[in-house]
Amino acid sequence: MKEDFNMLIALVKRNSKIYFKDKMSFFLSLITPLILVVLFITFLKNAYVDSLLAAIPEGFELSKKVIDGFTGGWLFSSILGVSTVTISFCSNMIMATDKINKNILDFNITPVKKHIVALGYFISNFISTFIVCFIAMVVGFIYLAIVGWYLTFVDILLIIASMIISTLFGSLLSTIICSFLKSQGGVSAVSTLVSSMYGFLSGAYMPLSQSGEGLRTFVSFFPGTYGTLLFRRGFMRGPIEAMGKSIPAEVLNEIKVAFDFQFSVFNSEVGVGTMFLVLGLSSLVLFGVFMLVLNLRKKAKNKEVTK
Repeated sequence: MKEDFNMLIALVKRNSKIYFKDKMSFFLSLITPLILVVLFITFLKNAYVDSLLAAIPEGFELSKKVIDGFTGGWLFSSILGVSTVTISFCSNMIMATDKINKNILDFNITPVKKHIVALGYFISNFISTFIVCFIAMVVGFIYLAIVGWYLTFVDILLIIASMIISTLFGSLLSTIICSFLKSQGGVSAVSTLVSSMYGFLSGAYMPLSQSGEGLRTFVSFFPGTYGTLLFRRGFMRGPIEAMGKSIPAEVLNEIKVAFDFQFSVFNSEVGVGTMFLVLGLSSLVLFGVFMLVLNLRKKAKNKEVTK
């Protein structure tokens, strides 16, 4: 047991070092956050501000600090909601590279157990993804500190907890999918597909309230949606509370729904605890699938050896 643990630690260190030493892979991991920041600054910010102001009745005003804090919270909750999954696919390039360079064959002739190698990929992926997302979170905090800071210590804890559970979900999902891919091109293609679709399915690129009823029902069964919603709760609670001092409660409730601060499934509002439960159970199911895949491959390999 101790020997397996030491081997696992060594593999995690090895994979993590390879990832951060490869500047191109690290840069590719940052593409999604960078694109979202650029889009927000150049195009989307004014659209969000206009949508927010359009919901405010005449005779009521919001300060620039509240507006910037609200739109900034929307931006970085979207970035983290997407990045915790998409970056994990970029981080799994190490697995594909090992297959291409035949490094995986070297592992196969060593005493290292296959499930230890697989766990090494998963854990290093989780660590790498979390570090990149943590950097994006810090950038978000700096931005909000400049334009409009409304986060409390509890909000920050919620954001970090959301990042941990969302990264766990994303790392398990990407490790399972990428374990079936045998080329770097395949991983790149899947990463591109996930990056383009995941943001829409999780409500990161566009408020789910603006989608049709059918799509909203569909994404309510998609675990990633609740990751984005958790980030919304952490980043946007403060600005929304500040808005409540300037606008009527009815208008504030409409804004909460319009910007996905409140999300309902079958006419029942989904609470923070339920969101964590959905992501936690989904991660548990994915881990079960992950172990099942390892066991099936082990049995298949044993049959080949006996033949």
